[in-house]
Amino acid sequence: MNHEYSVLGGINRARIGQVIAIIAATVSSIVVALVLAAFDVARSLGLGEHVPPVLLPPIGAGVAFTLLYWLFDRYIWKLPWIASALGVPHLAGRWRCEGQTINPDKSKGYEWLAQITVVQSWDKIRVNLKTHQSASNSCTAALLRDDAEGFRLFYSYRNEPKADQPELQSHRGYAELVFQPDLKTAEGEYFNGLGRFTFGTMKLTKEA
Repeated sequence: MNHEYSVLGGINRARIGQVIAIIAATVSSIVVALVLAAFDVARSLGLGEHVPPVLLPPIGAGVAFTLLYWLFDRYIWKLPWIASALGVPHLAGRWRCEGQTINPDKSKGYEWLAQITVVQSWDKIRVNLKTHQSASNSCTAALLRDDAEGFRLFYSYRNEPKADQPELQSHRGYAELVFQPDLKTAEGEYFNGLGRFTFGTMKLTKEA
């Protein structure tokens, strides 16, 4: 299930709602003025007598805000120049992941491959990782704008092994990924616990 995520170092997300509310009020005023004009015409024709005009402004503002916020949440914020101004990277899509476990003595363990799918809107995100043995989904996440290195994604996750992998156990973990400014590659680390005590590194490449 997609979940909320926090943004650090970017624009205050509460302000976005305030700006959209102001725009919605302006749009609503224009629309309501047009609707009232149409309402007068309808009344002259004997229609719409049971619709109190006093209800139109609040209804219009509510509808305008809902529509504008939906458009912003789903589409508008993803536009490159808008996303850059907001300081929120658009990470949605599929990523090839090359993993490397690290042994307790710091030597390299085994390598593994996975596909990561990031589902993201302005309000919510989900990081889904699948291997031939198991799958994991993020539970919490945060994005940090790092002017020196790019963008950092922090997230915790829960991993569930496939039914044909009895030697593996369900576990929880945490990962940190640093995305390059072009948002095509990323590198990071992961740590598992509460069922499987392993850690290692990850390299991501965006798939076309």
